[in-house]
Amino acid sequence: MKETLLQAVESNLSRPWYRLRFSPTVEARFEADTSARRNRHLLIAGTVALVIYGLYFFNDVVIRPESLHTAAWIRFGLMTPLGIVALYCVHRGLPPAMREATMSATMIVAMLLSNVIFVLSTSPYSFLDTFSFGLILVVGNIVFSLRFGFALVTSLLCGVIMVAFVVPYDAIESPVKINTLVVFTSSAIFTLVANYRLEASERQSYLLLLREKLRNQAALKDNQTLTKMSATDPLTGVANRRHFDSALAQRWSEAITEQTMLGMLVIDIDCFKNYNDRYGHLQGDACLRQVAVEMQRHVRQDNDLVVRYGGEEFVVLLPNASSESAKLAAERIRQGIEALAIPNQGAEHSPVITVSIGVAVLHPSATQAASTLLKRADEALYQAKRAGRNRSVLAPDGPLPA
Repeated sequence: MKETLLQAVESNLSRPWYRLRFSPTVEARFEADTSARRNRHLLIAGTVALVIYGLYFFNDVVIRPESLHTAAWIRFGLMTPLGIVALYCVHRGLPPAMREATMSATMIVAMLLSNVIFVLSTSPYSFLDTFSFGLILVVGNIVFSLRFGFALVTSLLCGVIMVAFVVPYDAIESPVKINTLVVFTSSAIFTLVANYRLEASERQSYLLLLREKLRNQAALKDNQTLTKMSATDPLTGVANRRHFDSALAQRWSEAITEQTMLGMLVIDIDCFKNYNDRYGHLQGDACLRQVAVEMQRHVRQDNDLVVRYGGEEFVVLLPNASSESAKLAAERIRQGIEALAIPNQGAEHSPVITVSIGVAVLHPSATQAASTLLKRADEALYQAKRAGRNRSVLAPDGPLPA
């Protein structure tokens, strides 16, 4: 999935310059990653714009005192509630297209109501409002940074509204009308160019960051795979000798710090040479895999570590174990492997594959080496072998006999 997304990102980075939207997969990811930030930006910018729109009431006080009540009602009775509703909807979360359409609608309504205030006034200075209508485009196209498609449609509709109100307005002379429309058109063009560049830059930056993130994740996954391979026995899938050495040192140190016991099982498949000679090495490999899987079924998955120590010998590291729990784990493993009933004709002690297990448990201390635990378990294994195989032997607490 990530590889497919990375390919899509690479493809979008080479798309034509005039295409802002991404392919469906990347566009969906873009919206998912940026929607929260986008909503927060629109809420802040929208609140500021709404406050400033209300502050233009002081402009009404100076320019059109004769229609002050009408202007106040339009600004605070219509535009303010509509703006608050729009911002509330954005805050609650809207689909991307609906979110942009909602903010575009507030710009169009603001333009419409501003023109209504302008034409309803009989003040000789009311025409000055027409020179400030371009600020609505600045808010929508730059402050809100509406997605370019919505910014373009909003600018066109705002232009249509302004023309519909300004052209038939008799109190303004034609040269002034032309001037205001030219200024408005220029504002629309400049803000749309800026809007396009802002969105293009945002999208390009997002693609580059996403590509870097996906590459880093892929590299991390590869590193984790390599690390796992270096720590895993390729035949049986359990930990290898290299991983065991580092794990034993770590668990030993942890047991000293936490004042807990550490247990170990050393497991040897009985008469495995006879099995290899009789059934062949391919069958021997299959046997080792079955035995390894069975061992893992009888240990604590989150704590215990099963290791292929070498050849047909395995080790199980048991953190925070007691003598009783370690011996029980050894018996579960021994009985489970015997229950597999893997034929081993020609073995003197049993017609099926069995294991002998040496069990040792110590309370680690800084004065002992971690290898002490392995030596104790190994000696207990030899005792199990000498006692007839297919059994587990717990090393005594004191020094083992030579």
